Amino acid sequence: MPPSPATTPDEVLAHLSRTTDQVFGRDDLRSRLGSGRPLRIKFGVDCTAPDLHLGHAVNLWMMRYLQDLGHVVVFLLGDTTTRIGDPTGRSATRPVLTPAEIDANARAFLDQATLVLRDDPEVLEVRRNSEWYDRMAITELLGELSLVTLHQLMARDMFQKRVRDGREVAVHELVYPVLQGFDSVALESDLTIVGSDQLFNEAMGRELQARHGQLPQTVVTSTITPGLDGGPKQSKSLGNYVGLAHDPAEKLGRLMTLDDDLIGTWATVYTDLPQEVVADLAARGAAGGPGARDAKLDLAESVVARYHGASAAADARAAFLDVFSRRHVPGSMPDASVALPRPTVAELVSAARPELTGSAVRRLVAQGGVRINGAPHRDPQARPEVATGDVLQTGRRRWFRLRLAGGDVTSRRPSR
Repeated sequence: MPPSPATTPDEVLAHLSRTTDQVFGRDDLRSRLGSGRPLRIKFGVDCTAPDLHLGHAVNLWMMRYLQDLGHVVVFLLGDTTTRIGDPTGRSATRPVLTPAEIDANARAFLDQATLVLRDDPEVLEVRRNSEWYDRMAITELLGELSLVTLHQLMARDMFQKRVRDGREVAVHELVYPVLQGFDSVALESDLTIVGSDQLFNEAMGRELQARHGQLPQTVVTSTITPGLDGGPKQSKSLGNYVGLAHDPAEKLGRLMTLDDDLIGTWATVYTDLPQEVVADLAARGAAGGPGARDAKLDLAESVVARYHGASAAADARAAFLDVFSRRHVPGSMPDASVALPRPTVAELVSAARPELTGSAVRRLVAQGGVRINGAPHRDPQARPEVATGDVLQTGRRRWFRLRLAGGDVTSRRPSR
């Protein structure tokens, strides 16, 4: 599938600019786009736990746009480099996963990524870097390492910080950027779209490609937004994210917790709404009050529609309004399985919300955010009388049907 001749290089760059932070090798990309051949777009992932969220999807949507023009995304599963562990942002060496864990995570990654990416073989190529690393002789590997100096690697700020803090830097962690960089050589990558945290590794790819006589790949870093709470970027550990695997109702509910001041920013980055619509949403969000709530609903519905379609988004909006405006308990809710015979309130919440830390659970309980069958419970160590079928509410918008060990789900259904 050749690239669309109706889209000029400058039009492509203009489209990508909406969610682009920096571009390294812009002129090379413009030249490649004008060549008439499909580009090879490297999308490399380590096969750790695949918790993709809207922040990750910014890169995926840019790649999807390029796929629609006929360019090829090369989805590289780093099954070999996963065994080393990407040291990016880490203050300690990452535990090594088993081959079975790597394979399971690889399948889950592909399932989540193809919620956005087209899985047509003409525009999606799936590779593993074990293809070249498993057959690479030690002499060849040493040859690659000889192209990079210790000074280059130790220029990385996180390695310097570890040294200053008296923490170890393992040799295999120093090697990791070289291996990720060589992936670009092996794939003959033309372009990669990454978060800014991967810039060091992908810049290494540019250097190694030049050493091998290839035209260095262009590196595009994407826009990063604050999380839902206006704090650090989206993270599962912080709970301030919207996951790609979340269903429409969960996506919309989480988006309704977004800080009003971020409505315009999130509409720019996480939707394809026209800029005049984005500006209107931002203005209504800044004004606060009911107008901001309605703007947030419009934003949330647009985001959900992008992933699940307009009908599912409209249904999620209607269900949200039914629950929150009319204070109804939702008709369906996920189960929370509890294996303990007489759990505490904190243990019930942890079973339902495993992403929350212990301190976050205790804070939620103390602030009155936990109810069982509508009754508030503020003591995290209390052991209330509960049965399978009881309704646990955690926060303003999260309900769970309790399922206790050995309990029949029909044993108790509180009236609505």
